[in-house]
Amino acid sequence: MIDHCRKSLIRCLLAMSCLLAAAPAIGDDGPTLNFRDVDIQALISYVAEETGANFIVDPRVRGRVTLISGRPVSATELYDIFLSVLRVHGFAAVQADEVIKLVPDAIAKQAEVPTASHQHPFRGDTYITRVVTVNHVDAAQLVPILRPLIPQSGHLAASPESNTLVISDTAANVNRMVEIIGRIDQESREDMEVIPLRHAAAGEVARIINTMEGAEGRQRPAARLQVVADERTNSILLAGDPKRRMPIRVVISHLDIPMEGGNTQVIYLRYAKAADVADVLRGLATSMEGATASTSGRGGGTHVQAHDSTNAVVINGPPDVIRDLRAVIRQLDVRRAQVLVEAVIAEVSTERARELGVQWAVGSERDGVGIVNFGGTGAGIYPLARGLYAGGTDLPNLGDGLTLGGLGQSGRTTIAALIRALAGDSASNILSTPSLLTMDNEEAQIIVGQNVPFRSGRAIEQSGQAFDTIQRQDVGVKLTVRPQINEGNAVKLEIEQEVSQVAPRISGQDAADLITNKRSLRTSVMVDDGQMVVLGGLIDDVLVQTRSKVPGLGDIPGIGRLFRYDTASKEKRNLMIFLHPIIVRDHQDLTGETVTRYNHIRAEQLLSRARSVLMMPDDTVPVLPDWDVLLHLPPPFEATAAATPGGLSIQPPPGRQ
Repeated sequence: MIDHCRKSLIRCLLAMSCLLAAAPAIGDDGPTLNFRDVDIQALISYVAEETGANFIVDPRVRGRVTLISGRPVSATELYDIFLSVLRVHGFAAVQADEVIKLVPDAIAKQAEVPTASHQHPFRGDTYITRVVTVNHVDAAQLVPILRPLIPQSGHLAASPESNTLVISDTAANVNRMVEIIGRIDQESREDMEVIPLRHAAAGEVARIINTMEGAEGRQRPAARLQVVADERTNSILLAGDPKRRMPIRVVISHLDIPMEGGNTQVIYLRYAKAADVADVLRGLATSMEGATASTSGRGGGTHVQAHDSTNAVVINGPPDVIRDLRAVIRQLDVRRAQVLVEAVIAEVSTERARELGVQWAVGSERDGVGIVNFGGTGAGIYPLARGLYAGGTDLPNLGDGLTLGGLGQSGRTTIAALIRALAGDSASNILSTPSLLTMDNEEAQIIVGQNVPFRSGRAIEQSGQAFDTIQRQDVGVKLTVRPQINEGNAVKLEIEQEVSQVAPRISGQDAADLITNKRSLRTSVMVDDGQMVVLGGLIDDVLVQTRSKVPGLGDIPGIGRLFRYDTASKEKRNLMIFLHPIIVRDHQDLTGETVTRYNHIRAEQLLSRARSVLMMPDDTVPVLPDWDVLLHLPPPFEATAAATPGGLSIQPPPGRQ
């Protein structure tokens, strides 16, 4: 029992001596470290107290450490020294939110280590991961070179697809690896060779070689060849790996052979019109032959013809002239942009007419006749009185409005009176939005309207039969446009806009036939893509007042109303024409504009079907199919394509299975 107590006392004294020996001396600039063979847990506790860091310690972090400093250290220096101690003993610190995990360095790369970058490289022994992009050499070739510089606990791997390296280690070692990679990743200074061509065009051969390189998937910088065409000397400039240049030289030699059929070549066009291109080439060929004749003393014989059926250009001439003409065709045969022009014609108009008057007729067979007759839209008092006197067999057209008449007798004198009252109102709100899609520098026209017959004359034969001469005229909306796309997004437009419609009849108008309202505009404007611009407009306000009266009697207050005929008409019109051009450069733009308008029409049809049809089933209203359905083949073709071995694999759309 005494021996056991003695041994326990000795162990306590030894432990106290070790702690006293390891205790750091506190100076003015910070503590001076003096840890001799202390438990690493004691060092972790001390660093946590001095730096304020929160540590989560893995149970496998064990051991005894010795740490001695010759001068006072700050809190930042203390933490960096602590990371170095962990590194020496096979441990790592992994930053995770507000805590620091202390784990064995063998599993540190699998933890949530921070990712460094060029802007935030980190420092010291902080465990990080960094992705390094290699520009000029193959990243996989650097792995054997750099692997000995990475400890077993670190990680180094290459990504061939993106030609990058992924490194996980301490920040100090990762930064050293990045510096080494930068010295190795230098642009190759290999020799370049020039391959002159005798028969083929340098631009066409370069295009074929670059297409081959892309098709073979050679996207790594080390394996990529540089193929450039020199049009002036008709040569190919080839640079890159000498092992890769040899098979390319073989391909070029096979391409640089005389053309079949002598010096005749057929070039099929994709976008341009063969006849238009042929006209341009003939002029160029003539100038090229003149230059050749003046320098060499001999002329060629270049002939250019257009084959409209296949939209191809046939060229016969010297190889050098054909080569130059092919270069011109490549620049002319490009996809031209299109312009979608939307015109907005908005008109709001009102017309009002008022008419009020009294007419008189007094007379007898012995004393004569006196008539107070005013013009108007209806019949006058004289034809009305004559018709009544004849027994009502030949009454004239009374016209619109209220007509009150009376016929009386005073002795042998007959008195007739006629009162007319009329009020007419007409209002219109017209909105037309014609749209038109056309190619650049191509005139296009759209007409939406009716062909209305107008009576232009009347002829009476000897038999008394009358014949009317009819002339038909288009009435509706007409839009003619020629766009020109300039450099950038500006569009020059030559616009001719016309809107016409048959006007409703208004009382007070004296016309032999139908009346048409016409608004026409012709102008040239410059508009940016997608912008709205006003082309022109009209704001019209017309007031017409007419008073007919019997002199003297019509001016008498009160009773003068019986001897006057008043008419008033007012017309007010507000008209504006706007324009909205949209440049359609590719298939995506064209599809987007088409889908928008297609869905708009289909939504209107669905709304019409929702209202139902009287005494008919709802499916009587036609409805366009869904847009996605149009992009698939019909069911018989889909079934055939799916059943073809090794052929197409087209799945039917939803709802068709």
